Amino acid sequence: MEPERMSNPSDAPTQILIQSNVAHSVKVESRDGDAVGSVYSFMVHKGSGRVTHAVLSLGGFLGMGKSFYPVPFQLLQFDPVRDLYVITIDRRLLEGGPSWANNAPVFDQAYADRVASYYGVGSENLSMG
Repeated sequence: MEPERMSNPSDAPTQILIQSNVAHSVKVESRDGDAVGSVYSFMVHKGSGRVTHAVLSLGGFLGMGKSFYPVPFQLLQFDPVRDLYVITIDRRLLEGGPSWANNAPVFDQAYADRVASYYGVGSENLSMG
């Protein structure tokens, strides 16, 4: 017999995604080949293990003054020859988007919807995995 599933939305965990750090090891460039920053982390769905967002690190010097920008993973294309990601949006659009400097927000459905809305991509239901 299968265990009962949660039927009350208030019983559902608030943090469906977890952060998987990659320690700034993967570079990100624009479509024109200009350096944008690096991938700081991936946001991974706890249930499915699927990456939903990449958190990009821009700016700063010697680890100080960096800003972090979550973007839907679909806006990145991996270039296996150069071993980096190419972001498919303009850097100015990225720099005007949702971001943080010190304390990351709770990456729940509402925040994921805000990020998707800003970038004009379809919002995905995080509870589905």
